[in-house]
Amino acid sequence: MSFLVLLLAVWIEKFSALRHQVQRDSGWTRELNKLETSPRLSGRPWLVLSVVVLLPVALLGLLLVVIEPVAYGLLALPIHLLVVIYSLGRGDLLGDLGPFRDAWRREDLQAAALVAKRDLDICADSGEQLLEQVEGHLLWEAYQSFFAVIFWYFLLGPVAALSYRLLALAEEHGENPALVERAGQLRHAFDWLPVRLLAASLALVGNFVAVSRVMLHELLNWNISAAQLIVKVGLVAGEIPAPVAGVEGINNLDRIWALLLRAAVLWYAGFALWTVLH
Repeated sequence: MSFLVLLLAVWIEKFSALRHQVQRDSGWTRELNKLETSPRLSGRPWLVLSVVVLLPVALLGLLLVVIEPVAYGLLALPIHLLVVIYSLGRGDLLGDLGPFRDAWRREDLQAAALVAKRDLDICADSGEQLLEQVEGHLLWEAYQSFFAVIFWYFLLGPVAALSYRLLALAEEHGENPALVERAGQLRHAFDWLPVRLLAASLALVGNFVAVSRVMLHELLNWNISAAQLIVKVGLVAGEIPAPVAGVEGINNLDRIWALLLRAAVLWYAGFALWTVLH
């Protein structure tokens, strides 16, 4: 069922607006901020995380235990699908890049800087740094929005996928520095394995030798963040040239996206093979 759910999730992502209907975080975010500012809980970030992350995950696990034996698990299919869709990243990655691409293609660096700040929350001191940061943004967002989610769903099911997304939301929307730090630590642990698997996949579909040189030093490095690792690997795997203004700079983004698509196809082929063999 996991492979079917992942196929349906991709179809819905591309051809339906259901994701935007499902991904409603306002109520959860309000509850998080309310607990953060509570006098009794403000100094207990682990307890707040338990309430906003562990409790929903436990309720989901209990629900699945109850309904999965019913009707050969068919009743669990829509729940799995909704959880995966909810757990995917927020926003439209390619759509958000559109205004920046247009400005960069015109070599209007001032407009590119403005839309990068507005749409991507990216600031830079120069045009070259700006494009480098946008390239890194594309790699990181693709990883955390899609690859990390489907990895944990396929490995451990919807409970793990939902845990990853709730930790990401807590890190992003938390206002208590201690809570944000704890959520980041847990998310770092969640990211350690899938980001290295994606790096290996990028090596297979890109420049294997260049990625191998990077991974030789970073494979077991616990201190490097997932964002840093995927950016380092992605740029060398895609043999991305130095950033320049105009169409050539946009080609860098297209090459990165094509690299990510090849990695996604490789993952789905691996999921399909695993499903057939088991």
